[in-house]
Amino acid sequence: MRVGFAGTPAFAARALASIETEGFTIPLVLTQPDRPFGRGLSIAPPPVKRYAAEHELPLVQPASLKLDAVQAALRAVPIDVLVVAAYGLILPQPVLDWPRHGCLNIHASLLPRWRGAAPIARAIEAGDTVSGITIMRMDAGLDTGPIVTAQPLAIDARETTGSLTDRLAILGASMIVDALRMLERNGALPATPQPSDGATYAGKVGRADTLIDWTHDAVALDRRIRALAPSPGAVAGWRGKSVKIHAACPIDSSIIAPPGSVIAAGAQGIDVACGSGALRLTQLQPAAGRTMPAHAFAAGHRVVIGDRFGPGR
Repeated sequence: MRVGFAGTPAFAARALASIETEGFTIPLVLTQPDRPFGRGLSIAPPPVKRYAAEHELPLVQPASLKLDAVQAALRAVPIDVLVVAAYGLILPQPVLDWPRHGCLNIHASLLPRWRGAAPIARAIEAGDTVSGITIMRMDAGLDTGPIVTAQPLAIDARETTGSLTDRLAILGASMIVDALRMLERNGALPATPQPSDGATYAGKVGRADTLIDWTHDAVALDRRIRALAPSPGAVAGWRGKSVKIHAACPIDSSIIAPPGSVIAAGAQGIDVACGSGALRLTQLQPAAGRTMPAHAFAAGHRVVIGDRFGPGR
């Protein structure tokens, strides 16, 4: 069976590797163009491109799928099904109609909860205890297509977007291979329309989402920090500059202090008062610096009780 693939990050590369390892013919791989990456903003290929190049898979990197010429070039390559995983570009109807058996999406949530671009981060931020993978048939809507199969995965208490993404990538890679085997064997994949109740939208993480507001509850701030780890990171203010908070945890504290105030600093971290409760910062990254333990940051910046972290900006 001829399986086309469209995806960009490591989550998608894991699925591509499983499909290729299982022996499916892959006539074409689509991924997004190379982008600036890291502190130096050097141009870097996405993980899917790296895997395709290493395994000599045919690859294209269109900046958009809206052009007639791009669509015609794709449709000139015969495929039976297109697997899509965190591709990042909208598939117009002519592309959806390209494969003989349509397009299958590996979505990192239990649809219809968390349709959209950032289902993993939004699940952690919301305090969900369960995530999962849904394999769905794609239609013109935003993650609205009928469900082929879905499998839950528990979210650990201290889960970050990075750790949950890794675990969901493994699950998704296994599930899409099973679905492709069924399609190959039966010539069709039964699917069930999504329920109308329970739909939520996982909007893309933007700059405003990264900014810490110390007047919020410590538990909610902890969830947001974990949702933003390892990247792009939560941002707070420190002595007129920005500092990223990569790890923290809520703590019990009876000390009353203005939100953002340092109420303790030591080997365990830097304790900061919040609108409700307190947050112990354990890993920080100063502007133009490297990530470090909070106690090292405290020593290097001479943090004392009464110092203030400001809002992110």
